[in-house]
Amino acid sequence: MAKLTVEGYRTVEVPSGKRLVRAIEEDARVDILHACGGNARCTTCRIEFIAGEPERMTEAERDVLNAKGVVGARLSCQMTCDHDMVVRAISRLEGSGRPDPGPTPEPTIQPPPVWIPKQ
Repeated sequence: MAKLTVEGYRTVEVPSGKRLVRAIEEDARVDILHACGGNARCTTCRIEFIAGEPERMTEAERDVLNAKGVVGARLSCQMTCDHDMVVRAISRLEGSGRPDPGPTPEPTIQPPPVWIPKQ
């Protein structure tokens, strides 16, 4: 079990290997967006790390962050909870004007991850 703290919310224990986007929504009960369904296309599941940022990322995460010009944030759909983390949820349903957070992300990282060092 990994401990996940979302700034302003409670700390929860999350099963090791659970996708971070799902842990934020289901376990910490934070209304994080995932408009593309957690497929590394839209960047609505952006988070900032306060502590515990992983040292690797997927090629898909790198590519979409670069294409959208996003700096200083990570995609919660492209990582799993395999250690303790403290994060800030940037994109939330509340105040977004969207009718829902998006399709529920699959249990596994999509597209299938190709891991690279964090840039």
